[in-house]
Amino acid sequence: MAEVSRIFHSTLIPTFSTLPHLTLNSPRSQFQPRRSTIHCSISTTGDATRIAISWGCDVDSLENAAALQKWLSESGLPPQKMAIERVEVGERGLVALKNIRKGEKLLFVPPSLFITADSEWSCPEAGDVLKQSSVPDWPLLATYLISEASLMKSSRWSNYISALPQQPYSLLTRAELDRYLEASQIRERAVERVNNVTGTYNDLRLRIFTKYPDLFPEEVFNMETFKWSFGILFSRLVRLPSMEGRVALVPWADMLNHSCEVETFLDYDKSSQGVVFTTDRPYQPGEQVFISYGKKSNGELLLSYGFVPREGTNPRDSVELLLSLNKSDKCYKEKMEALRKHGLSASQCFPLQITGWPLELMAYAYLAVSPPSMSRQFDEMAAAASNKTTSKKDIKYHEIEEEALQFILDTCESSLSKYTRFLQESGSMDLDMTSPKQLNRKLFLKQLAVDLCTSERRILFRSQYIFEVVNKNWIDLYNESTRLE
Repeated sequence: MAEVSRIFHSTLIPTFSTLPHLTLNSPRSQFQPRRSTIHCSISTTGDATRIAISWGCDVDSLENAAALQKWLSESGLPPQKMAIERVEVGERGLVALKNIRKGEKLLFVPPSLFITADSEWSCPEAGDVLKQSSVPDWPLLATYLISEASLMKSSRWSNYISALPQQPYSLLTRAELDRYLEASQIRERAVERVNNVTGTYNDLRLRIFTKYPDLFPEEVFNMETFKWSFGILFSRLVRLPSMEGRVALVPWADMLNHSCEVETFLDYDKSSQGVVFTTDRPYQPGEQVFISYGKKSNGELLLSYGFVPREGTNPRDSVELLLSLNKSDKCYKEKMEALRKHGLSASQCFPLQITGWPLELMAYAYLAVSPPSMSRQFDEMAAAASNKTTSKKDIKYHEIEEEALQFILDTCESSLSKYTRFLQESGSMDLDMTSPKQLNRKLFLKQLAVDLCTSERRILFRSQYIFEVVNKNWIDLYNESTRLE
């Protein structure tokens, strides 16, 4: 399952929402484009034209993977102690060919086999236009990948691109998000990601593609192909700290699957002059070798990499609980001012884990239920609810403790009802499709959604139980102190 997604450390790639839309105001260039053959199939269904991506492969294709391995070896990849095989965790993965010791450095992919913003374009005129327009690395690499993919065998990277998934799961459509992630708060971040990709493509199209149609024909450089290329980048692009944080696609290395039990990650090793990782455990011949994609929740792993670990296997799993101010609150305006001052909004998400929750959550709940008589404490509560300040977080307001806990419990109950309803209705989803590939995609997404909702609901149930116990203990303590008085 993890084959549909690859990335290698929590600090490697920033959230895509931080990528600004492009501002490209360079004058039109006088480049004479080199003519090249474009490979792209177009099919018409009714009055709608659908552009089919004709590169990549099914995620379990060993034939394409074997061709990739052969090409890499011929292109300078040193002999490896691993090979690509079908595996239980992920459709394809790297399996040990020999005994591998704990602490051993593996991989050794040389920089000549990286794809970076400085890589040579098969169509150099297109690359020059983008670079002169100061296009950032992410959209530059997305465009590069499409340009090379469209050239098929005439591109140096044809064997690599042929081994990439034709339908990455790391960037879902709005329809898929509405259908499969309606119960999870991770949906909002997924929608933001789709909107950022759409906005970035529209900027490129407006400022560059329409001005150079010979270099960037719309039948190749369109929304669908950009969603494919960004889906590849989200799941496979790696930031290399030892190369001054440069981002790169690293063929072969991106065949490694993730394990929640593994701590090791990829980086550039200056001594061996290649991308490596250091094993944190031994492997026997035939065992699958893993790395870590970072300490992420199941929702984050789905959002970036297109898979969900088995329930209970991810110690970093969490669910986001959305707390909101009541608009009918007499102090709504004053509370909003306090929240904005500390970088918060009227609706704020807080992560719940099986092991607990952040102190900021309770501070926000205090603010949400506090009466007008506590207006002088609004700023203190808002500061404690923000993770952007160093203010004291563990604040206590015993007079509104019960109301704050009940507010959180009510929010948990509301969230749980969404998960329960989705899981009950998931069995009746209409998946009737004429295309076997589309049917397989929908079945897979449905299973991912069910797995994610099951794991997030489990955390919510556990958190709700603990909040109920805390609330009951507080009430008992309060009643006891009142009786003694």
